[in-house]
Amino acid sequence: MLSVIFAMCLFALTMSLSPGPVNLISLSTGVNHGFKSAMPFVFGATIGFTVLLLLVGLGIGRFAAQNPLALEVLGYIGAAFIAYLGYKIARSTPDIKVSSKASLPTFHQGFFLTWLNPKAWIASLAGVSAFGLANSSLMLSIFVSLYFFICYACISSWALLGSKVTVLLAKPKNLQIFNRAMGGSLMIVALSLAIM
Repeated sequence: MLSVIFAMCLFALTMSLSPGPVNLISLSTGVNHGFKSAMPFVFGATIGFTVLLLLVGLGIGRFAAQNPLALEVLGYIGAAFIAYLGYKIARSTPDIKVSSKASLPTFHQGFFLTWLNPKAWIASLAGVSAFGLANSSLMLSIFVSLYFFICYACISSWALLGSKVTVLLAKPKNLQIFNRAMGGSLMIVALSLAIM
């Protein structure tokens, strides 16, 4: 049992720490608004993912596997939403001290982004399948609980990293370049998801 729990932790760590739309937005929010301001988005993304993981484990994954068109449509909607967030980041003002909180990613955006993110669906489907969780509510509960804490720590670390590199981006020109690079990266991710 301990070896399975270790494998679950390693899976969750790898999937949560790897770059993706949620982590890029957390990084960018940390840079532009600071660590604390990124926390609602981080918490929303974590809750959204763990709810998705739980529902996949309880059976929604079978529906998704049986309806590939639904997954394809979800992928296009997700790609459009990721592109929209990338555009907002790329166009954001190059000013660390942003007075308006309106441009901050919200809890709801974090929650729904995970549901529209094909990476989150793949991680959920792969995790539930790999560990055979559809038939064991105890193991599913353990996996979801572990994933919650690991996911939260990983996404938070991207926001923390962003808040620490602001020293390097203190000049508005450097911050503008960073924002355009992050926004452009998200739009490239969205494009690659749309053509997959």
